[in-house]
Order: sequence, then structure tokens, then C-alpha cells
Amino acid sequence: MQIAIVGLAGSGKTTVFNTLTRGHAETGGYGGLQLNVGVVKVPDLRLDRLAEVFKPRKIVHADVTYVDLPAPPASSEGHVGTEELPAEHLARLREADALIHVVRAWDDVHHPHLAGSVDPVRDLEQLDLEFMLADLAMIDRRLERLHAGGGRHGTPAEREANEREEVILVGLKATLEAGRPIRDETLDPDDEKAVRGFRFLTQKPVLVLVNVGEDDLPTAPALVERIAAGYPHRHALVDAMSAKIEMELGELDPGEAAVFMEELGLTESSLDRVIALSYRLVGLISFLTAGPDEVRAWPVPDGSNAVDAAGAIHTDLARGFIRAETIGWEELLAAGSIAEAKRHGKVRSEGRTYRVRDGDVIEILFSR
Repeated sequence: MQIAIVGLAGSGKTTVFNTLTRGHAETGGYGGLQLNVGVVKVPDLRLDRLAEVFKPRKIVHADVTYVDLPAPPASSEGHVGTEELPAEHLARLREADALIHVVRAWDDVHHPHLAGSVDPVRDLEQLDLEFMLADLAMIDRRLERLHAGGGRHGTPAEREANEREEVILVGLKATLEAGRPIRDETLDPDDEKAVRGFRFLTQKPVLVLVNVGEDDLPTAPALVERIAAGYPHRHALVDAMSAKIEMELGELDPGEAAVFMEELGLTESSLDRVIALSYRLVGLISFLTAGPDEVRAWPVPDGSNAVDAAGAIHTDLARGFIRAETIGWEELLAAGSIAEAKRHGKVRSEGRTYRVRDGDVIEILFSR
């Protein structure tokens, strides 16, 4: 899973990247062309609790790859700003499974906003517009090729597919021209498959991350609520973080961090929450495996069945699938061991079509 961190120059997105990844990428460049990549383990208390029971040799968390991308230049007549990015950067942006859109809500006289004032709603709309223009440009180029005859050749099936694609693209173009992202549209599975290769930017799920200053922490929930109310798009979440504070917390030992949080009136770090929201953003859940060798979280799309879960572990397990021995992680903890859980009838035998639940502990039985 790969998530692109985007934002206008000076939004603090690289500080957010450093906070999430415990990295040390250079900040303060106001939109330089540096690309940063980091892999983060998804916090999961369930693994720690299961490890207390099984005493495994290792614990394996699910992970998220974050890519910190430079802000695109503003579009103008005749060119689309996003397409001015280096090819590698644009490819990373289009390949991302979701976006974290950092918007600035902190003020600092020593680091003035390039627009002259701090307005997170304005900044959110500005970068959204750049992504809409990028998607419109891609649609227009494809429609032009179809109209020029590129879609009129080939076999009857190919011509039919091109005609279907044209209808879909015309509809998506109307959505964008109305100022709405493609993610607001509900595409049926066939239509979704027909346009999947375009990797539209406004189709990606997005977490709007409001980057607040230390003095703004008490009012951050109200600001999030206000921005969320004005951003009623599908597959979109809004949350807040003080990236500067979270980065400072990450540099302290746990005891010092707890004291600092108490001084700031914080009951929890927003870091783990943002990582968990990133995971949820792309529609993933985790099933778990547990034993003396390892306790592990396996990410699968929500709605996956038992065979999908088997395939996530190894294709041989999916091919030879017999059944899934399944128990909820809390039930397993209460029983104290798999043997005790089985003795009390808590372990279920599930077939191929069983829909996996988040937190299921599963053992796949299969024929070799």
C-alpha cells in the first residue's frame, strides 16, 4: 500500500512525512523537488496482546509506504501544473493508492504563508483544482484520440469497448467541469475496470490532514468539523495533527513524551491515529495469524473471503484450500490458547465463501 503526501509549498507536508516515518528529510524548502519515501509499521495493539500469549520469535506488522511529493506548480493557460512535475514524481503520484492532503492551519511570522494569509479551506480547494485540471487534461487527450479515429478501428469488440469508454469519460468530464472529484461518482464494476488504467488523481481516496500549530491544539476539533462539513466528498476523511509537536514527541523517550503531552493537554498522540486512518482509507482490514514462530497482521481488502486470506499468505494455500479455522482475537485472548479455545468450541470451521472480519485469527488448512 502506497500513500502520497501532497500539499502546497509551505504546508508542512515534509514535516508530516518525517513525523510518520521517523525520518529526517530536509524541511523548509517551500516546494523543492526532493522526493522522499518511507515505510511505516501500522500500530496494532492486537499483535502485542497475542504476543503475550504465544511468545513468538517475531512480530510482523502490516506496513504503509509514504511518498512525500513536491507541490506542483500552478496551472496557467496552455499547461497543466501537475504535468510539469518530473516524470518519476508524476508516476509516483498516479500510482499511489490514496492521498494525504496536508493543509496549513498554523501561522508563523518567521515562515509566512506564500499567499499572504493562512486559509486551509482556500489551500484545499487550490490543490484540488490542480488535480481536477490534471484529470481533465488526460480525459481530453483520450477523447481527442477516440474522436480522431483511434477508437473507430479494430474488431467489433474493440470498437464497442472504445464506445463504452467514450461514454464513461464524457460523464467523468462533466463531473470534473462541475467542480466535483471523480471519487464522488459511483461507477459500476465494468466501468471502473474500463478507466482503471488512467489512475485519475481525483478518484483516489483522500485524508485531508489539517496541520495546526501548538496554540491551535484546543480548537483543532472544531476546525476539523468545519472543514469536513464543507468537504462532503465520498472516500474522504478529515483529521488534524500538529506535525511539529508530533515530531518533537517522537524524539523524546516515552517518559518525557508523556510529561510533554500532559503539559499540552493531549490525551493521545495523533500519530498512530493518522497511520490507522491511512490504512482504513484504502479499505483494508487485517486478519491475524498466531503461533510460536510469529504473530502477524495480514492486510486484505475489506470484503475478502477465506480463500483470499489464504492467498495473501501463499498461493499454495489458496490453491489447496480446505477450510479456515477461525476465532476472534479477543475470544482467543480470553481462552488463553488455541487448545483451550477449541475445547470450549470457540474455534469455527469456515468455508471458501466466509467473509473475513478485521481481527480474525485464522489458520488455513489445505491439501498439498
